[in-house]
Amino acid sequence: NLKLKFKSNTSKYKIAYHSACSMQHGQKVHDQPINLIKKTGNTVLNIPDGHICCGSAGTYNILQQKIASQLLKNKLENINKISPDFISTGNIGCMTQISSGTNIPVVHTVEVIDWFTGGPKPEKLNSL
Repeated sequence: NLKLKFKSNTSKYKIAYHSACSMQHGQKVHDQPINLIKKTGNTVLNIPDGHICCGSAGTYNILQQKIASQLLKNKLENINKISPDFISTGNIGCMTQISSGTNIPVVHTVEVIDWFTGGPKPEKLNSL
């Protein structure tokens, strides 16, 4: 059990959490990152059909570009439905894939937790 000291922040954000397939399906890690982000005092938004892949899947976006592009398109449409301030995910492949199709900032979950426990604000979020 992590003993993190979350700082209070006057600004509140709507954060869309994308649960990477490697984590939610492979490692069965899904609720833990969401619960950590909730401890920051921000709103964590569920992405509709969030259990479906963003299209990155390791080398899938390179080897199966057509299907990967359609998965990304669907993921972005679902993210846009909830209008988050930014997106958090725990996988660099997902970060790269999702950020290739949107102007909504995408940051690693560890960056979010670090920020709200006293670390620097992620550079990608400086405009917020």
